[in-house]
Amino acid sequence: MNATTALPDGIVVVVKRDCETCRTVVPVLQQLAATTRLHVYTQDDPDFPDQPTAISDTDLAISWAHDIETVPTVIRVDQGKEVERTVGWQREAWESLTGVTELGPDLPPMRPGCGSLSVDPDLVDELRVRFGGSTLAARRVEVAAAEDEMELMFTRGWTDGLPVVPPTEARVMAMLEGTTRTPSDIVAIVPPDLVEVSVEKVAIAAVMAGCKPEYLPWVLTAVEIACTSDFNMHGLLATTMPVSPVIVCSGPGTRAIGMNSGGNALGQGNRANLTIGRALQLLVRNFGGGRPGEVDRATHGSPAKISFCFAEADDASPIGSLAVEHGIEPNVDAMTLFAGEAPHGFVDQLSREPESLAASMAMKLQSVQHPKLVMGFDTIVVIGPEHGRVFADAGWSRERILEEIGAHLSRPGSELVRGAGGVAEGLPEAFGEIESLPKFRPGGLMLTYAGGGAGLFSQIIAGWVNGDVGSKPVTRAVQY
Repeated sequence: MNATTALPDGIVVVVKRDCETCRTVVPVLQQLAATTRLHVYTQDDPDFPDQPTAISDTDLAISWAHDIETVPTVIRVDQGKEVERTVGWQREAWESLTGVTELGPDLPPMRPGCGSLSVDPDLVDELRVRFGGSTLAARRVEVAAAEDEMELMFTRGWTDGLPVVPPTEARVMAMLEGTTRTPSDIVAIVPPDLVEVSVEKVAIAAVMAGCKPEYLPWVLTAVEIACTSDFNMHGLLATTMPVSPVIVCSGPGTRAIGMNSGGNALGQGNRANLTIGRALQLLVRNFGGGRPGEVDRATHGSPAKISFCFAEADDASPIGSLAVEHGIEPNVDAMTLFAGEAPHGFVDQLSREPESLAASMAMKLQSVQHPKLVMGFDTIVVIGPEHGRVFADAGWSRERILEEIGAHLSRPGSELVRGAGGVAEGLPEAFGEIESLPKFRPGGLMLTYAGGGAGLFSQIIAGWVNGDVGSKPVTRAVQY
């Protein structure tokens, strides 16, 4: 607060014409003007009220500085300091605060106020920039009056091929309201250029992706995980395989921000799913330097490299959740990052017994990356509700499902070596002497539960090279 926004001693009332209660109490203001040191500030119409004469606050500087959330607001000021306030019209409260009795005898005893213009959603972001004092450290890019800001971002290579939201100062500051973290805090060192990225810069990427402020903690968590050595984002960029971060979210927070875990959960149409995943991709591109044709060397790429993020239906799942499988407590907001491809459909509309469905699923899983390549690639199975019901009705747990599927996934090394079956691809000759080799390493086959209620379908998300030479799935709780 400064001298221009300091309140004068006496009774201060903040009003606006576009408020029925403010218009109703004009006779009360006239009473107070005759007996007190009254100062009326008006937010919208400088001529309201005409008696007593109002002081214009149409720039909302006074309202912002003094946290006016409702009009009318009545404040008693003594020696430059606020002593007491009340909002709306309440005869007893006004009389107590002002020391004047028999106020508004012809008015009802109480009327609620209206929202202050200083908290109007259409104005608050710009007011935050104007009066809140910018704490943003990122450089500003000037855009000429005749220049199309959308085309500018395409021209400078800041987009993923789709339009992005211009990250204005107001939008970035509004985005930062979504987290308790300090804007200057370093979130991660982002590959491939190994650039330190602050909370502010993550907020910029989130704005560009189209996120709401309440999505920001999820984006921050995704950035933190992606930049760990276990996840190996640099390697994921540089590989020629069509893989990208797959973000699986869980916990009550997914429902609070409107994420989709039901029909079309892995597809389009849900803002939270699409923009959280997109924000991570844009950040790696624009701050880390991970651009296609440069460090990103994918032979074919994948639509999943734009965004691949969904929520698991942990609140309805009969098999638990992926996050809990990885050590997170139930009902805790969490996120797993997995280096994977776009999903592969799995269809089985006839298996009504769990044994048949498990064997059928195993047949599909044998083909992950290649039927003769084993233990090198992890996989997530997204079990749809109708397939999940087959297992649930039989009382099978997550552990039982994995065990039964795994029982069908081992093959003798002689069938997997190079040249076997007339196919050059395969394992080195030394593996031919091994009697049985599993398709997946221990823990390499993972389950999650999502999708619409109709359709006997599940989805297979095949992974990139696993372990120390590739990527490990990483799960963390979301930090707000």
